[in-house]
Amino acid sequence: MNLVSKLPHVGTTIFTVMSQLAAKHGAVNLGQGFPDFEGPQALRDALTEAMASGANQYAPMPGLLALREQVAAKALRTYGRAVDADAEVTITSGGTEALFAALAAVVSPGDEVILLDPCYDCYDPAVRLQGGVPVHVPLEPRDFSVDWDRVKAALTPRTRMILVNSPHNPTGAVLTAADLQALADLIRDTGILVLSDEVYEHLTFDGDPHQSVLRHPELAARSFVIGSFGKTFHCTGWKVGSCIAPAALTAEFRKVHQYLTFCTFHPAQVALAKVLAEQPDHVSSLPGFFQAKRDRFRALLADSRFELLPVKGAYFQVAAFDRIREGNDRAFCEWLVKEAGVAAIPVSAFCEHPLPRPLIRFCFAKEEATLQAAAARLVGL
Repeated sequence: MNLVSKLPHVGTTIFTVMSQLAAKHGAVNLGQGFPDFEGPQALRDALTEAMASGANQYAPMPGLLALREQVAAKALRTYGRAVDADAEVTITSGGTEALFAALAAVVSPGDEVILLDPCYDCYDPAVRLQGGVPVHVPLEPRDFSVDWDRVKAALTPRTRMILVNSPHNPTGAVLTAADLQALADLIRDTGILVLSDEVYEHLTFDGDPHQSVLRHPELAARSFVIGSFGKTFHCTGWKVGSCIAPAALTAEFRKVHQYLTFCTFHPAQVALAKVLAEQPDHVSSLPGFFQAKRDRFRALLADSRFELLPVKGAYFQVAAFDRIREGNDRAFCEWLVKEAGVAAIPVSAFCEHPLPRPLIRFCFAKEEATLQAAAARLVGL
């Protein structure tokens, strides 16, 4: 068999590797980005009710209309953007499927896609699988803001798309209204599209609202906007996401979606639609809920030798460890699991090229007892 890999340099994701290592050593797992607490009881009850009432066959390919209508209503309520639930919203099997389908829909062999490093590890392989060319542009290492001059310098006649992510995984940085305007100015009068990964849209802190591209009419007209119910309702294992895009882009997106997963878990869609209709204020409680966890985790580590970088959104804390141990971040994470009993993720897993200093990422979307147990081990290092 003459097998030629399409992804010759890709192995098992770092998230799986570190979670397996954590399980082997009985470590507190602050690596993989998922909560260790349950979603709302009303949502779980609604899922049981949906299954008992017979919503167990295929859902409509674009998604349950009732759920798409709730996504559109939230976009109008939160961002002031009127969205056509029928023609511009698609329910997907998680944010990862939505990202892949968007890239597959519009990226052709030889097209370039600009990625801002550090970036989530599925972006680069998804571009390559379309025959596209990932172009990695580093974020500013001091605060992980975007240097738009560097982005401009990376543009070529082959640039098809720019992928942005805010709130940002892994660093917790966020885009500002000025960033959105800079992006719009940069791609005006071009055919460049935007893929905006906004799965942590409801997790922004210190009173700063999320700057969705949906707030910017010029960008919204050429963007795929990706959302995640798993992040919003603490049920990442359900793998339910969404994509909002103009009708023409949505039509191409659905051509891929229908042959990629066709549809998404039907009972979950029924349950999510019900809870969003009955509890529209749930999303407004999330910034305060996760900010409290951020502040608590940072307070618990205040006496440690880690340097904690600022966190403006999402549920990750990036830290420098050079006052504890020398070496690269992958080796440090392996040492941390084995010697301290805490799992983290090396930020180098999100980068094409090494950062100026090695960094690791902790997930603080955890119960108080989990954060305390981890902190007790980390402070002593």
